[in-house]
Amino acid sequence: MDDVRQLVVAGAAAPWEGSEGWRQRRLSAVNACSLARNFVTAGMDVVVADVLNEETLAVYRASLDGVLVVHLHVAYGRARERAEGRPVYITWDEFAMLHREQRSMAVVDLWLDTTRLTVQETTERLLAAWVTE
Repeated sequence: MDDVRQLVVAGAAAPWEGSEGWRQRRLSAVNACSLARNFVTAGMDVVVADVLNEETLAVYRASLDGVLVVHLHVAYGRARERAEGRPVYITWDEFAMLHREQRSMAVVDLWLDTTRLTVQETTERLLAAWVTE
């Protein structure tokens, strides 16, 4: 989703930057759904990785048939450890806000705690869930 959001050059607003940020966040979800539908129509499987809120979740549910919504949970301390090992383009306050926001995401199809999982273990569990859907 970051790639879709970064298509906006002039006037780009981060999701936490007031009403314009919220508007662009929703628009990015709408555009991601359009891309996903195009790929599915071409016979491809699609994964969209996004940090959801209730509004963007509603966009995905309404726009994509058969969508499987997975919440990849990670404890805050572990999330920070992981983030410190790669480039971070937001402040730690913004990071914490996004992490807190995810606690309200109760209506998902699969909630997977990845705090103690490796990337390989997480991938295996996701693939197993996807195959059964």
